[in-house]
This record gives sequence, C-alpha cells and structure tokens, in this order.
Amino acid sequence: MDYLVSEGYPRAAEKFAKEANIQIPLEEESIQSRVEIRRAIHAGDIDTAITKINDLNPQILDTDPALHFALLRLQLIELIRTCTSSASSDITPALTFASSQLAPRAATNPDFLKDLELTMSLLIFLPATGTIQKELSELLEPSLRRNVASKVNEAILISMGARGEARMRSLVRLRHWAETKARAAGKDIPPVLPLGLQDGDDKPNELNGNNGEAADVMVQ
Repeated sequence: MDYLVSEGYPRAAEKFAKEANIQIPLEEESIQSRVEIRRAIHAGDIDTAITKINDLNPQILDTDPALHFALLRLQLIELIRTCTSSASSDITPALTFASSQLAPRAATNPDFLKDLELTMSLLIFLPATGTIQKELSELLEPSLRRNVASKVNEAILISMGARGEARMRSLVRLRHWAETKARAAGKDIPPVLPLGLQDGDDKPNELNGNNGEAADVMVQ
C-alpha cells in the first residue's frame, strides 16, 4: 500500500485497500493530482506540470529553488528540441525563455549556471552535427524527465506531511548497496539474488534483476 500510494497508483491502491479492508492513507484526489503531474513531465509538457504543482501548493516550488530550476531547465530543453527540429530553426523562443526564466536564477547558484551553460550548448551542437557528446545527449533522454518527476512527487508528498519515498524503495536501495559492497569485497554470493517478488517460481522477474539491477529499476 505504501508503495502504491507514494508512487501514485490510485486504482491499484484502491483495489488493494478494498481487498485488505484498510483505509488509503491519502485522499485519492491528491494521488490523482500527482499522477497527472508525473504524466505531464514524462510527456515533456512542463508548463502544464508547473501549473498543476502551483494549483496544488504554490509553496512547493517557492521553497525549493533547485526543483523549480530543474523543471524550468526541462522546459528549456523542450523549447530547444522544438526550435532545432523546425524548418525555420528559429531559436528566439529558447533564448528568450533562458534569459527571462533561468539566467536570473543561474546568477545566484554556480550549479545552476553550469547546468544552464550545458543546456544552452544544445543550441550549437544539435543543428550543427546532429550527433552530440554523451553529456549533452543525456539531457534529451527520458530518464531526465523521470528523475525530475520523481523529485517532484517526493516534494509533493513531503508538503502533505507524508513520507517522501516509499519504504520499498528504501529497502531495495539498501539491499543494492549491501550486495554491491559484498561483491566488491569478493564475497561468495549467487549471481542473482531474488527479492522474493516472483509468483510461485524462482525465475527472476523485472523487479528481481541481476547483480543489483533491482535497485536500478526501483529507484529510477
């Protein structure tokens, strides 16, 4: 239940609560709001995500400059993606957005400035070569959206007075850390350590993983 509620699976949480005859710890409406925000971020619709976050609680972004900057940087990346793929290749919208929304924030934090400079490099390398170095290509990967969406979800939960991360994620991360340490120390352990989440057999499923991959699945 903790995982379903924290990660935003309202229908599954409702079904589980009904079968187990327990109450869902958070209102279903709040869970659905987080689902909509997550979907918007995953789809690259950052403006909608920011609007929904502010509708839910405007203090979330006001009190977390790093999270707000991460969302705005995603929005800039989407603008750059659109500008460089259009026939006109007009980069004015991206430059205007970067100047008005990100530059003032970057001036207050060296990490923000570094991230902004890296992001702006996309304007040079994308149209010129079509292929870019790994550090830049990672900005275009869906994993960046997922990472920011996860941080947003955690911030919303904390603002509601709930646990920011599902206990299952913490346990899997701890298990992954212990397994990695054991392998590094040369301990004799099986190549696959199931989490015990499979149904009736010993075949590893996507959550069991191999050599600690379970943690990667759960914490992304």
